[in-house]
Amino acid sequence: MSARRSGSTLVSVALAMVTAVGIAGTAQAVPPPPPNPSDSELQQGRVDVDSKAGEVGRLTNQLTQAETKLLELSAEVQLKMEDANKAQVDLDEAEAAALAAKRDADGAKAEAEAAGRAIEEVRKQVDAFASSSYQQGSTVGSIRALMGVRSADELLERLRMLDAASGSQLTALDNMHRARTDKANKDSLARKALEVAKSKEDAAETAKRTADTARNAAVSARAGQERRAEQLENERGSVERQLEEARNRVGGLQNQRRTFENWQEAKRREEAELARQAAEAAAAAASEERRRTGGSSGGGNRGTAQKPTRVSGSGAAQIVINRALSQLGVIYAWGGGNGSGPTRGIRDGGVADSFGDYRKIGFDCSGLMIYAFAGIGINLAHYSGYQYNSGRKVPLSQMQPGDMLFWAHSGGRIHHVAMYIGGGRMVEAPFSGARVRVTSVRYGGIMPYATRLI
Repeated sequence: MSARRSGSTLVSVALAMVTAVGIAGTAQAVPPPPPNPSDSELQQGRVDVDSKAGEVGRLTNQLTQAETKLLELSAEVQLKMEDANKAQVDLDEAEAAALAAKRDADGAKAEAEAAGRAIEEVRKQVDAFASSSYQQGSTVGSIRALMGVRSADELLERLRMLDAASGSQLTALDNMHRARTDKANKDSLARKALEVAKSKEDAAETAKRTADTARNAAVSARAGQERRAEQLENERGSVERQLEEARNRVGGLQNQRRTFENWQEAKRREEAELARQAAEAAAAAASEERRRTGGSSGGGNRGTAQKPTRVSGSGAAQIVINRALSQLGVIYAWGGGNGSGPTRGIRDGGVADSFGDYRKIGFDCSGLMIYAFAGIGINLAHYSGYQYNSGRKVPLSQMQPGDMLFWAHSGGRIHHVAMYIGGGRMVEAPFSGARVRVTSVRYGGIMPYATRLI
């Protein structure tokens, strides 16, 4: 009785020593737990990212509109500048015409004044001639011009000369009157032309002022719009920097979470290893006790076989992701895929048949999920609608690597499934004619919840 008690004591001591040594050794290998951000911190970070991304989109849209308006105003400025150029040309021509008209008017006035002075001189001469040569409307020679004649023939010659002289003076007087009338008419026309030219000049100056005002207004409007576009560009740049900072914060928190989960996994492995070592130590101590006591302890040392530790948490998610990623490049085949890998597709009587999916060996979207989750012992139905309801629903803002994402038609019927792998990306078997691929998460038509099985 005392020997058995002593043997049991030895086994207990051996177990305690192995456990203590294992813990001490492991304590050096596994560091203290790292920071573990809360779910609320992660969620708030994602909300901040979504908010900043939406703000970037809004500002980008406003900037596009502002730049479009800026182009319109630039075209308006060019048009107004052309109008101002035309007005300047018209003004220059009107000023030149007015100057020419003024010169013509001044010339006509000078000619009219000279003609008037010549006419006045002739009039004086005619008046002097008439006072001595006309009586009662008849032309009579001057007595002085007839004095000293010596014969009848000479008298007749003097009378003819007097008659010719009077006729010449009268003709000259008549020509001068006509010249004065003509010069007066020219003077009147020149003044009229000057008035018209001045009117055109005034109109051209008014048009020039109007064109300059319109041009200045257009230039001012364009400058204002340019400042607005620059302001929007600066605002967008600022928000983009804030978005990057928010993404970095979320990324940092996610890295902390992954580091913590990795630490947890290492801790679980450590505990499993300690348990294994303790069991081996206990078995060795019991064997030594049986040998020492001659096997008198009977069947008391029979133990139960240990079940292997099942991988869970982030480790399980990584297994699922790795299995899906191992099929990158495999052809899409409607109805294809099971827990063992790709299979031959089936007929659908439509699009898949037109691509010959029934002759291909590959995966469809739900078949790829079946293969991925089979790696951790989860069996899924070959139908995306059932897969959507196969686990816990989580909001998209909380999705984690290993979650399934689903898409539905406007009527609500689910038609596609993919697996989120982190970093805004997913792995999927997309459609007939394509291959298993990694791509960015598409949010158009996506269901509001992800399905989590791990």
